[in-house]
Amino acid sequence: MCGIFAYLNYNVARERRYILEVLFNGLRRLEYRGYDSSGIAIDSDPCCRAPAPARDGAATARGGEGEQPPYGSPPPLVFRQEGKIESLVGSVYREADETDLNLEESFSVHAGIAHTRWATHGVPAPRNSHPQSSGAWNEFLVVHNGIITNYEVLKETLIRHGFTFESDTDTEVIPKLAKFVFDKAHDGDGDETVTFSQVVIEVMRQLEGAYALIFKSPHYPNELIACKRGSTLLLGVKDGCVSILNFDSGKEKPASVQRALSVLEMEVEQIKKGNYEHFMQKEIHEQPHSLTTTMRGRLRDKSVILGGLKVHLKTIRHSRRVIFIGCGTSYNAALAARPFLEELSGIPVTMEIASDLLDRQGPIYREDTAVFVSQSGETADTLLALEYALKNGALCVGITNTVGSTLARKTHCGVHINAGCEIGVASTKAYTSQIVVMTMMALAIGDDKISTQARREATIDSLYNLPNVVREVLQRDGEMKDLAKSLIDEESLLVFGRGYNYATALEGALKVKEVALMHSEGMLAGEMKHGPLALVDESLPIIVIATNDSCFSKQQSVIQQLRARKGRLIVMCSEGDASLVCHSGSCRVIEVPQVADCLQPVVNIIPLQLLAYHLTVLRGYNVDQPRNLAKSVTTL
Repeated sequence: MCGIFAYLNYNVARERRYILEVLFNGLRRLEYRGYDSSGIAIDSDPCCRAPAPARDGAATARGGEGEQPPYGSPPPLVFRQEGKIESLVGSVYREADETDLNLEESFSVHAGIAHTRWATHGVPAPRNSHPQSSGAWNEFLVVHNGIITNYEVLKETLIRHGFTFESDTDTEVIPKLAKFVFDKAHDGDGDETVTFSQVVIEVMRQLEGAYALIFKSPHYPNELIACKRGSTLLLGVKDGCVSILNFDSGKEKPASVQRALSVLEMEVEQIKKGNYEHFMQKEIHEQPHSLTTTMRGRLRDKSVILGGLKVHLKTIRHSRRVIFIGCGTSYNAALAARPFLEELSGIPVTMEIASDLLDRQGPIYREDTAVFVSQSGETADTLLALEYALKNGALCVGITNTVGSTLARKTHCGVHINAGCEIGVASTKAYTSQIVVMTMMALAIGDDKISTQARREATIDSLYNLPNVVREVLQRDGEMKDLAKSLIDEESLLVFGRGYNYATALEGALKVKEVALMHSEGMLAGEMKHGPLALVDESLPIIVIATNDSCFSKQQSVIQQLRARKGRLIVMCSEGDASLVCHSGSCRVIEVPQVADCLQPVVNIIPLQLLAYHLTVLRGYNVDQPRNLAKSVTTL
C-alpha cells in the first residue's frame, strides 16, 4: 500500500544531506507495506540557478528556455525512481554529483515530502511515481495514499482548461487542480491573498474517494499541508506550530480543533528483524509473547474482564443477532470464533465479508450487534461497512490491533488486540490474537449463564496455558521446513477442515497463496463430495485437519475416502492420534498438542504458517513483500 512521509524542520538548522537521510529513512520505515516505486521532493539551493534537465528516475520540472519561475525562489527538486528505495537513494546522490547540488547547504526551515507507491493507476515507472506535479516549475506537488474515484471527470475538466497530463495516475489531477484553484484566485479581481489552506480545502471539495495527501508548494515556502478523508494520517510534533482543521464539505469554512498529543510507545527494535531473517518469521515466533500480552490483565481467576465492552454487554446479550464483518485473515479469525460465541451466548451469529455486504446492501437492524474485525483498523471495505451499520442503527464493536485507528474511533466500543507491531504483509500473530480476543469476548458475553460455567472455566484454564502450547508447536519448525521441501515443486494444494477448523483450512491456504505464490484452496470437508473429490489423485497434495474435537470421526471418514482414491495425504492430528488417522504409513502426519476445542485453531494454524514461510523462502520469493499485495488494504 502507498506510504507518504514528510519532514519539516522549523528554526532548526539542517543540512540538505541530513534532510535527505530523514526522508530516506522515513521511506525505509514504510517498506514493509509493499511498494514498486518511490520518490521525494526537496528545496533547491536558496541562490537562483537553472534546474538540471529531467533524467530517467529524476524529474526537475522547468518552464521554457529563458523563463523564470512564477514565484521568488528556485523550483523544488523532485526525484522519482521505479523499484526499491535504495535505487532512489542511489539516483539522488548520482544526480547531486552530476549537477553539483550542494548537500551541505543549511536550511533553518525546510519542507520535504516522500512517497512509496503501490501501483493502482498506471504501471510502475518514474512518470507514475510520486510526488506528482502541477506541471512546469512544480508549483504544486502532492504525495497521495488512497484512490480518487472521480479523477476521470476532473481530468477531463482540467484538460479542457489547457492542462497536459504526463502520468496514468489518479493522483496527478490533485496538484493540477490545486494550480487551477490558485490561478483562478489570482486572476483579475481574484483574492491575491489566498492562503495555502484555502487552496487545499477547495481541492478537497472536488475530490471523491478515500485518501491521505501532503501538499508542498514554492508559492507557500516553508509550509506543508496534510489532509485526509478515510485514510490514516499521523502527525509527529517536536518544535514548530501545527494547526488542525476539521473540514465539512457542507460548510464554507473549516473549524479549528484541538487534539491532545500522545506519546507513541514503540521501541525501534519492534520494527527491526532482530536475529530473524524475515519479519514474517519473527512474527510467527513472537506468538507466545503476543498471546500473553493479548490476555494480560484480562483473565482474573475464572473470569474475563474486557473494559472496552463492559457497559455494552447487556445490550449485546439482548441482540437479535451478532454479525461478524471483516476481510481476508480477519474474516477467517472471526469464523474460527463463531461457534464458541453461538454456544455460550445462544445468539445467532452470521458472517459477512465487508465488500459483499456493501455490494448487496444486506439488511442490518437496530437490534443487531455488528462486530468489525481489522488488524490495521483502516481497511477501506470494513470502514465503509462500519459507516453502513452505524447508519442503520446497529451497535458497532471494533476489534483491532491499532489504538487510535479509524475503526477504534468510530465504533461504539471494542477491544484492542494488543498483539504488537506487525510488519510482514501476511498477518500471523494478529490472526491468533484476534481469535483469542473473540474467544474472551464470547466468555464475557456468556458470563451470565450457569449452564455454561464449567465450559467457560475449562476454556479459561486452557487460555492460561496457550502461550506455552504455542511455544511447543513452534519447535516443529524443522519438521515443517522438511515438508515444504517435499512440496516445493507442486502447483496446487488443498486444505480440508470443518467445525472450528474450517477457518484454519481457509487461513492456512490463504497464507500459502499470499506468500508462496502457490495455488491453494481451503475447503469445508463436509462439501468434499460436492465437487472437490473430482480433483483427488495420487499427485495432488491434500492437508486434512483432524484434531480431536466433535468433528473428529467425520474427518476420519474424509481421510478414508481420500485414501481410497489414492490421495496424497498430509494429516494434522492431536498428539497420540497418528495411528487413528494414518494406517501403515499411508500418509504424512503432523501432530499438535490438544487444547480446548475453541482454541485449537490457534494451535493448528502455527504449522501452516511455518509451512507457508518455508515454501516461500525455498522458492526464492520475498516473504515480507509478496507480489501484488500490501500490508494495509485501504484502497477501494
